[in-house]
Amino acid sequence: MKHIVSRDNARFRELKKLCHDGRERRKAERIVLDGMHLIESYRARFGAPDEIIVSATGAGREEIARFLRRHPELAATVLADALFAELAVVDTPSGIMAVAAPPRGGQETDPSADAVLLDIIQDPGNLGSILRSAAAAGFRQILLAPGCARAWSPKTLRAAMGAHFALDIHEDSDLPAFLSNYRGQAIVTAPDAAADLFTAELGRPLAWIFGSEGQGVRPQVARLAAKRLRIPMPGQGESLNVGAAAAICLFETVRRRQ
Repeated sequence: MKHIVSRDNARFRELKKLCHDGRERRKAERIVLDGMHLIESYRARFGAPDEIIVSATGAGREEIARFLRRHPELAATVLADALFAELAVVDTPSGIMAVAAPPRGGQETDPSADAVLLDIIQDPGNLGSILRSAAAAGFRQILLAPGCARAWSPKTLRAAMGAHFALDIHEDSDLPAFLSNYRGQAIVTAPDAAADLFTAELGRPLAWIFGSEGQGVRPQVARLAAKRLRIPMPGQGESLNVGAAAAICLFETVRRRQ
């Protein structure tokens, strides 16, 4: 294993750019994975990441040490704790990160398959939560409009807990163009809709459309939906977090289909 103890180290400077600059990650075509769960999930699906980075303290933790012993073929770099802290991409770093190539979906969008369309979801935590729910509910095709949080940012990856690796994610998608050619039923949720989720017919294939945390779905996207539905809320809450709303709709779809 390589050890880095100086901020002047060239590789440390490169890692710092990757960790904190989304443009640098996109330019290098690399993602940063924080935590054993993400690293193991990536490795199980796509093979070894490019590089493992651990803190000096993290290298002494049994789970991390066992992983490194099990996989001596992985290129590992140990950073002094203070340097690792400078690379931290999440609020509670785990002591181990990896640099890896993003999965290559290579798939065109499919207008005859189930889909989840996200219109300017700006919070990485909400985006990750929706991706996690979509993967669990069996919705593989995900389209993100320009203005969404970056799907492959470290915070979104951490929130989705490995869901990315079971999805076909299309960033910067033209949602109106996709909906204009969609051969299934597109549904948008709206608190003032006349029909409610639990009694309305849900088609197959189905495209769920979820909008930004503040403004909802843009009118130019919403008007292309075949149906508007509300989630019944008999309590006193005025609205739901978009991640919660998406989970309710996706798993209502699962319940109907079973």
